[in-house]
Amino acid sequence: MISAGFGRGIGPGVWDIHSPRVPSVGEMTEALSLALKVVESACLWVNPDCGLKTRGYGETEAALRNLVAAARQVRATVER
Repeated sequence: MISAGFGRGIGPGVWDIHSPRVPSVGEMTEALSLALKVVESACLWVNPDCGLKTRGYGETEAALRNLVAAARQVRATVER
């Protein structure tokens, strides 16, 4: 496995915060699983695609709950 040439962590955005649509846990899990095909798990961080100031609290909280759930699901499948 490679770390894509980076010596530090990589945090691909797993949802477009400029959209009011809250992505599902499955969508975020899929994005993280794809990232794990090219980035070592120790170097992979989960992030939204940028800051959250353009979203309201309700949608931000819902999306962050899904983000945490997706990260937990993916971590459970990664060998340590």
